[in-house]
Amino acid sequence: MQALLDLQVEFAQVVAERTGLPLPRALLDYTNLYVRFGLGRGFDADHPVWRRYVEGLARTADARGWTRAFHAGRPATVEPPGLVARFGCFSYADRGGGRLRLHFHDAETDGRSPLADDRQAARRAELAALLAHVRRTRPGPRRVLGRSWLYNLDAYRRLFPPAYLASARPLPGAFRFMPLWGQFVRRDGSLREASVRTLRGRLARWTGAEDLAACFPLQALAVEADLAELCRFHEV
Repeated sequence: MQALLDLQVEFAQVVAERTGLPLPRALLDYTNLYVRFGLGRGFDADHPVWRRYVEGLARTADARGWTRAFHAGRPATVEPPGLVARFGCFSYADRGGGRLRLHFHDAETDGRSPLADDRQAARRAELAALLAHVRRTRPGPRRVLGRSWLYNLDAYRRLFPPAYLASARPLPGAFRFMPLWGQFVRRDGSLREASVRTLRGRLARWTGAEDLAACFPLQALAVEADLAELCRFHEV
C-alpha cells in the first residue's frame, strides 16, 4: 500500500501544480487518502485527523514520507460502510433504499490470481452464496450496484449477467475511491508498472484543461441491475 500512497501524492502534486489548487485540497479531492486514513467518506477538510495530516504536511519537504508515516499510525483495515457479509472474494453492503453494493477483494491464500480460469467456478459459487444470503435475509425488491475498474476485464465480466454489464457507465468523481486506484496495485502491494507508466505519460501531457480521468488506463465503471437478474444468472 505504501507504493500506492506515493503514487497518489505524486498525482496530487501534479494536479496542484497545473491547476493552482493548494496541495492539501488536491490530496483531499483527487486521492484516496482520506478513506485510507479511516476517516469515512465525509471528506471534511476540518476533520481533526485530516487537519493533523495537513499540518504535518506543511512542516515537511517530503510529502510522500510524511504520508507513509501518518498512514502507518492509522487503522490497518478500512471496511466499506454498511458491510453485511463476506463470501470468499465477494462481500456486500446495505446502502439503504433497497440498494446493495457489491465488493470484491482478493481472498486467495496461495498467491494465485482470484480471476484465473481455474478459479471461475469458485467465484461463481461465492456469488451464488452471497445472492442466496440476500434473498434469505433481505426479502423484497433489491438493486445490486457495482463500482469498479474490474468491470473492464473479461475475467471479471464473465461472472455477471449481460443486463448488469450493459448498464456500465463511467463513474464520475472517482478520484477519491479505490474503484479507480485499485487498478495500479498487485496482490502483494507492489504497483503494476505498465499501468503506472501509462498514467505518468498521460499526466505529463495533461495541461489542466482536459479531462483528468482520461489519464487513467482504465475507468472506474458503475453498473447495476435488479437482484432477480443476478439470481437467474447464477441459478439461485
